[in-house]
Amino acid sequence: MTSPTARTGATCESLALAYLEQRGLTLVARNFRCKIGEIDLIMRDGASTVFVEVRHRRSGSFGGARASITRAKMRRIANSAQVFMKQQHMSFESPIRFDVVTIDGALAQQPETSWLKAAFEF
Repeated sequence: MTSPTARTGATCESLALAYLEQRGLTLVARNFRCKIGEIDLIMRDGASTVFVEVRHRRSGSFGGARASITRAKMRRIANSAQVFMKQQHMSFESPIRFDVVTIDGALAQQPETSWLKAAFEF
């Protein structure tokens, strides 16, 4: 049995996936895990590989979902992306991007979804 937090996370990732697919991106991998960390979604946007972090907050207190992305989290995502690229034998010259999809509000209602393209670089 999964925890309520894990179920909420999976629901948010599914919402983000549908949101990005509606905007033309295609799924490469979901929940890529390695020793360093996890990447929620790996998508293709034209020639670019896009590593997507999905963040959800029920409340806007403390800055909402956008404010929950720490520098340490960005570093773990970037390092995990390098592991993925090595495993897939991808060139480090390939175009990549780090995006964030934020979901603010209660999932039972209409949460606000935002897509931050190229949210950070490493």
